[in-house]
Amino acid sequence: MNSKKILIIGASGQIGSELTLKLRALYGNNTVVASDIKEGDEELMNSGPFEILDATDKELIGEMVEKYQITDVYLMAAMLSATAEKIPMKAWDLNMNSLFIILNMAKDKKINRVFWPSSIAVFGPSTPKENTPQTTIMEPTTVYGISKQTGERWCEYFFKKYDVDVRSLRYPGIISYKTLPGGGTTDYAIEIFREALKNGSYTSFLDENTALPMMFMDDAIKATVDIMEAPAKDVKVRSSYNLSAMSFTPKELASEIKKQLPEFEISYKPDFRQPIADSWPGSIDDKEAREDWGWKHEFDLEKLTKTMLEGLKKPVS
Repeated sequence: MNSKKILIIGASGQIGSELTLKLRALYGNNTVVASDIKEGDEELMNSGPFEILDATDKELIGEMVEKYQITDVYLMAAMLSATAEKIPMKAWDLNMNSLFIILNMAKDKKINRVFWPSSIAVFGPSTPKENTPQTTIMEPTTVYGISKQTGERWCEYFFKKYDVDVRSLRYPGIISYKTLPGGGTTDYAIEIFREALKNGSYTSFLDENTALPMMFMDDAIKATVDIMEAPAKDVKVRSSYNLSAMSFTPKELASEIKKQLPEFEISYKPDFRQPIADSWPGSIDDKEAREDWGWKHEFDLEKLTKTMLEGLKKPVS
């Protein structure tokens, strides 16, 4: 018997929408309650229960947990890096208060397990740029990064102080053809595919040699499921795990696209997102995740590129 009852907060977002469908496929449609401040796409809305929910509304979240007898919460709601720089206090309020609500519910034994995503944005200009280790200097320079680093510290604190079973991953840039970009600095790596197919050209908002850690959505979802399925004793990092699949530059990605679309052209016009990208690592060392709970990625740059182009060419059903 499956005793899980899952609530996903932020289910209409880039990761949340695909995570919801995956968890429903694994555990049953009615076992996974999706929620967001806005409705999701048709597939999300029709595949199981959905509730309109503000991630900072403590009382309403409490009502939902009680109504559906929730055991596990995936807190996917957040304001991402580029958007957060424009409205810093609103971003801080959303990113931090939502986390406190869920951690305190777990502390009070109202829920059993929490997943909360962190990000490579926790690192800063003083962090080693290549093969960034799990434990290293972290001096983030963005609102998003500061909120994620702070969140990591609170996750570990609640685990050590109150035995809260909280699990977290430092997501790299996530690439998917199913959802639109959500206001992140790595969004060029989604936009470039759409523009390549639509117009045959793309103007990158990052410099051609800006290397960043990236991951195809299927791998990000797989990692999320894997860490939540892992025995508690194997989850040894309770701040957030480094997570990696590949790293590439806009120039390298464009070269891979040209193998499939020889006429494709790219130009470069770095904007306010360039300093954000410059503050982040170029590659990540995630050996702890691989050793502790068996993380393995499946997509490299070649497979990613082919999958994205094929996926975007398919007619919308």
